Amino acid sequence: MGSFGNSCSGEKTQDDDAIIPLLTSYRMGHFLLSHRIVLAPLTRCRSYGHVPQPHAALYYSQRATYGGLLIAEATGVSDTAQGFPHAPGIWTHEQVEAWKPIVKAVHDKGSIFFVQIWHTGRVSHTAYQPGGRAPFSSTNKKANGKCLMPSGTEYDDYSQPRALETEEIPLVVNDFRLAARNAIAAGFDGVEIHGAHGYLLDQFMKDGVNDRTDQYGGSLENRCRFPLEVVEAIAAEIGPERVGIRLSPFGSHSDSPDSNPEALGVYMANALNKYNILYAHYIEPRVKTSMTTLETNESLASARKAFKGTFLVAGAHTRQSGIEVIESGGADLVAYGRLFLANPDLPRRFKLNAPLNKYARETFYIQDPVKGYTDYPFLDEGHDALVGKEQKKHVRCPFLEEDEQS
Repeated sequence: MGSFGNSCSGEKTQDDDAIIPLLTSYRMGHFLLSHRIVLAPLTRCRSYGHVPQPHAALYYSQRATYGGLLIAEATGVSDTAQGFPHAPGIWTHEQVEAWKPIVKAVHDKGSIFFVQIWHTGRVSHTAYQPGGRAPFSSTNKKANGKCLMPSGTEYDDYSQPRALETEEIPLVVNDFRLAARNAIAAGFDGVEIHGAHGYLLDQFMKDGVNDRTDQYGGSLENRCRFPLEVVEAIAAEIGPERVGIRLSPFGSHSDSPDSNPEALGVYMANALNKYNILYAHYIEPRVKTSMTTLETNESLASARKAFKGTFLVAGAHTRQSGIEVIESGGADLVAYGRLFLANPDLPRRFKLNAPLNKYARETFYIQDPVKGYTDYPFLDEGHDALVGKEQKKHVRCPFLEEDEQS
């Protein structure tokens, strides 16, 4: 594969008349990316019984390009991690084996494939928990809002959580470590730790949630201790060159605000440097919740300056805003959610500045293995098509799913 280095200077390939910054190549650690357009992790609710399914191989391979980076949907690290219907897991042998042909299908297209691993914490319900037990968190404060139940059609209030005991935290760190080991066993090139959007690690980082009085609460350093222990354990297990993390310091998803989000973002960037991880994936400050995107003067510039590895951004980016953020040096890579979901050939469409398919929101979280999943047309099949024309009840994810902000 040819290389442009890390320049956005507008160099040309043999088949390009003019190359846009999003389509310049980039070296991310030992991975040479052919472009800077990344598939954001998107919960799709098609992993029946939390086991990845064969149709996911088609879905991901459709969006794979030679030298492209894909990040697989949020994937549970344990049987306590779930909070959404038919989200995949990676804690059992069956799940690992089910991921293998999916990863192979992506690798056969020449793409780099990471998997996002998560624990939802209090953003869950007893119906998802082993033995119907309470979900756990940094706190015993209940999250407001409604949880989409295992049926995929019914809602209920989030369940009352319990605060993790201090001595339990190393056990959860180990769950993340083992999930990362399993990801490599499944063939993934690396893992992205989900530390954003009001899920468990974010519940520890944010002072609007964390009310602990032990070494995991109070100061910024204490609140970030657990997420950094996860980073350290995973980096030691699979190598820091295979580790990324997603953060949303400015977000307040699922009642997870912070009183000083810029300080949180910078602190984490500096702390992550100590582990030499591959990348940090930050959500733009304009994305406040799954329902809210606002204009703001807040910026990721200080975190970008502090972090020494590859810097990804996500959050309602368009082709033009992606060009601008790369051109200005605001990020190295840009992750796209809804646009990539609806346009499996998004890099090609961006290259040609071609029209984009419209996404069918009502199909985002249904369990159909085709509709709104693998039936979005490629450019040469016709464009501006809307899949899922049969009107179904719109199921909106009660958490911040990446298709709501990327």
